[in-house]
Amino acid sequence: MENSNITQIAHLMGIKTSQIKAVLDLTDEGNTIPFIARYRKEKTGNLDEVLIKSIIDTDKTLTALSERKATVLTKIEEQGKLTPELQAAINSANKLAEVEELYLPYKEKRRTKATIAREAGLVDLTRLILQNVPNLEAEAEKFISEAFPTTDKALAGAVDILIEVLSEDNRLRSWTYNEIWQYSFIKSNLKDESLDEKQIFQIYYDFLEKVSDIQGYRMLALNRGEKLGILKVYFEHHIDKIIRFYEARFKQKNAYIDEAIDKAAKTKIIPAMERRIRTELTESAEDGAISLFSDNLRHLLLVSPLKGKMVLGFDPAFRTGAKLAVVDQTGKLLTTQVIYPVAPASQAKIAKSKEELADLLRTYHVEIIAIGNGTASRESEAFVADILKDFPDVSYVIVNESGASVYSASELARQEFPDLTVEKRSAISIARRLQDPLAELVKIAPKSIGVGQYQHDVSQKKLNEKLDFVVETVVNQVGVNVNTASPALLSHVSGLNKTISENIVKFREENGRLTSRAQLKKVPRLGDKAFEQAAGFLRIPNAENILDNTGVHPESYSAVEELFSHLAIEELDDEAKKKLSEVDTKTMAAELGLGQETLKDIIADLLKPGRDLRDEFEAPVLRQDVLDLKDLQLGQKLEGTIRNVVDFGAFVDVGLHEDGLIHISEMSTQFVKHPSQVVAVGDIVTVWVSKVDLEREKLNLSLVAPHESH
Repeated sequence: MENSNITQIAHLMGIKTSQIKAVLDLTDEGNTIPFIARYRKEKTGNLDEVLIKSIIDTDKTLTALSERKATVLTKIEEQGKLTPELQAAINSANKLAEVEELYLPYKEKRRTKATIAREAGLVDLTRLILQNVPNLEAEAEKFISEAFPTTDKALAGAVDILIEVLSEDNRLRSWTYNEIWQYSFIKSNLKDESLDEKQIFQIYYDFLEKVSDIQGYRMLALNRGEKLGILKVYFEHHIDKIIRFYEARFKQKNAYIDEAIDKAAKTKIIPAMERRIRTELTESAEDGAISLFSDNLRHLLLVSPLKGKMVLGFDPAFRTGAKLAVVDQTGKLLTTQVIYPVAPASQAKIAKSKEELADLLRTYHVEIIAIGNGTASRESEAFVADILKDFPDVSYVIVNESGASVYSASELARQEFPDLTVEKRSAISIARRLQDPLAELVKIAPKSIGVGQYQHDVSQKKLNEKLDFVVETVVNQVGVNVNTASPALLSHVSGLNKTISENIVKFREENGRLTSRAQLKKVPRLGDKAFEQAAGFLRIPNAENILDNTGVHPESYSAVEELFSHLAIEELDDEAKKKLSEVDTKTMAAELGLGQETLKDIIADLLKPGRDLRDEFEAPVLRQDVLDLKDLQLGQKLEGTIRNVVDFGAFVDVGLHEDGLIHISEMSTQFVKHPSQVVAVGDIVTVWVSKVDLEREKLNLSLVAPHESH
């Protein structure tokens, strides 16, 4: 791998070359990003997963760019047209698009009008046009041929050559590109209102914004509106200024030159630059949307689990009845049932449903009811709240069920619950989502989880890659209980794949629970490298060796024994923890032959064995009564959970049918650049009602108390 990449990445990212080299070397040796981030901190200088991934990705991009440059230089050289200036320009290009622009005049072309004109010897006539010789029409007679039988046709052919020369002129193209970026506008008009039933695109029916100012989410909205046939999207340029700039390149003027300039600008260069800029705006908007989605997903996966609770999952529906599933503290299914708690069911059926639900609550000592937030959710919520008046120790919570139906119909759900209907599987998923959001959400394709904007309009390959990376990072940061994890969860552990994960579960079923990490080596297909990459992220509660339930890697066990003997520790009691917290890590690391960062991590793990990173986050808001939009007053104070963060604000579940919106302008009394600076998915927030629209069933909220507002 060439050194110039390392230097370039160091310059781009402001990181030392030694750190970049370490990351790329470790990756070449087959180490995963989570493993490098957690267990090779001394080598990388403590880089986190995001920076490590960024180094690997940038290296791939730069390698692809330099390979393309080499190909282009060879092709131009083969034509004998490579000048030192052109070579320098290609070598210093930073983007693939710039390389392609420089290569354009030398690219093999399909036969164009200009090619045919050149073959007929009309280049000399083009020169005469440029010199503006008198009597051009008479001169053109000398160039009449079979292909160009009249003077008019010969002159038109000569103009075609001039159009092509102009349209491939890199300086004109580059100037036009910058001109459009800085001074042109993007416009949209209504094309077909009947296709926009809900008037979602209304603000784009007559829209104008400077190219340089347009925000990513607007670009994605315009693209979607255009794709659906609702909008017509186009550019508006200072066309006279562009034409004047082209004209300034010519010493002479005549009608033929004017025609060539007009056609080169309007039919060749401007459309090509519009396409390039549209692509760049879209790519940049996609990157922004994907990054926001990733951020939201990370926060959602880190939502605090409700451990040790008996939960009833409630998947609401109108006609087909609500599906219920009771799961125990470990997520094991105890029973399922169907009740008919809301209209159009008869009053008798609703009364019977109340008895049935009350029986389940009593029989299984249910502590929390998790209600899915889909169809009939709020009607079901009112039904549940009514019953809970007789059960003061039971509360309920609305669970975001995005993707639950995707999971329920999946192969994975069929394997887990072959005898259950899709809806009953959905109720189990809703209950488990509350108990351990991470373990349940990894069973669903991340893009189906519904915490983003325009996720169906962005590059699906890029989106899936980025979201899978987020899932992998979170799973490994949290750690996985090897005795209870599903194959879906295990497959995200560093070093493990689908086959090995299924083999671990099979091994567990055949041999009983694992009591040590060392036993993993007996699992078929789990070789030394996979063990090295995975072991530190797999937890074994109640293991023979307490280190097996921590993030301490087996490669450091002997160092821990040495540490314990230095400190005269025999068991991990309060006195031992006191000694550990007082260790001078710099001196001790040197004595043990360990890196200081590694020792710090080991001590942190020993002070809290089996700790769960997610316990630091807020638990969900539990409710016992129901809210109605028409009961709300302006300025009323509410508590809610952030469900989704988008570029223009955040959506909050305050216990109503629809989530309320906090617009970015209502997030602070100070200027806020992006909502993610203020809130994250899963945050518990106090909000105030700023607007209630009963007709459209919309609620606007503010994070700013009424007496503080602007």
